[in-house]
Amino acid sequence: MKMKTIKGPAVFLAQFMDSKAPFNSLDGLCKWASELGYKGIQIPTWETALIDLKKAAESKDYCDELKGKIGSYGLEITELSTHLQGQLVAVHPAYDTMFDNFAPDDYKNNPKKRTEWAIQQLKYAAKASRNLGLDVHGTFSGSLLWHTAHPWPQRPQGLVEMGFKELADRWLPILNEFDEYGVDVCYEVHPGEDLHDGVTFERFLDATNNHNRVNLLYDPSHFVLQQLDYIEYIDHYHEYIKMFHVKDAEFNPTGKKGTFGGYEDWKDRAGRYRSPGDGQVDFKTIFSKLTEYGCDVWAVMEWECCIKSPEQGAQEGAPFIKNHIIEATQKKFDDFAGTEIDEDKLKRILGID
Repeated sequence: MKMKTIKGPAVFLAQFMDSKAPFNSLDGLCKWASELGYKGIQIPTWETALIDLKKAAESKDYCDELKGKIGSYGLEITELSTHLQGQLVAVHPAYDTMFDNFAPDDYKNNPKKRTEWAIQQLKYAAKASRNLGLDVHGTFSGSLLWHTAHPWPQRPQGLVEMGFKELADRWLPILNEFDEYGVDVCYEVHPGEDLHDGVTFERFLDATNNHNRVNLLYDPSHFVLQQLDYIEYIDHYHEYIKMFHVKDAEFNPTGKKGTFGGYEDWKDRAGRYRSPGDGQVDFKTIFSKLTEYGCDVWAVMEWECCIKSPEQGAQEGAPFIKNHIIEATQKKFDDFAGTEIDEDKLKRILGID
């Protein structure tokens, strides 16, 4: 297994969009990110001020112009994101009203039409990614089963199997579209999604007959909130990790609140997201593991912090990532002591006549 140097630093633009400059335009954000030391940007495709997804799918010229504009600031596109659209591929009716906020007005109050829109958005993203020369894409799986995660009342036999079959049936045409254009779909394993840990990822893999485009966006912050071993997770799933969010978190349970303490404001929860370096995530070991396993990823800073401002988080994020990137060695540290192969000498060492 050949080690590989992680690319970066890059920044996910979703949480920085605003009505005020420089955060209200692609040029403004690119200039801002470049001046902070970022080398790449991850683009949320639901932000029409940044990209016209349908046009990107239909026009290679448009994509070339987009890449040229971004490149003029010394940046490149790391990946496109359809997290919000992916969420709408599968929505349990209990969440219809809240998730309608993710859809255009023409598709609200009509779950079937909304799902069809979301699936088409993902298909656009497949071709747009190829037109932009991208091999990976980030999204959410959506969820039909999340409301049953804690089994009370007791789940009927077969419910989980049926839920994952339905989820797979909705995603398979999308995955086939991505396969046609040679792009991997990287699911961000996340609380609230049916793909929220290793076991559920494996269920989805099985339900899709191990579709070769099913891969992972690794974000350790979500595993801190679940109290899942995010380091060992890399050992299990490194071959699927094609995207990487650098986002921190902490879990501070008390006698009053723990894993399910989600009714509080973010700053008052036992599990809460923090800016990179301010939480409990062991990024030193993560960067080492991902490098050791040769994971070909961009290190993309995602800001979600209940205390620190996004501006400060972004300013600190670029050097934080840069200082954690390991230049993978191409030689062994003890090569100087090596010798050429001498079979007679080897036999003498082993005591072989």
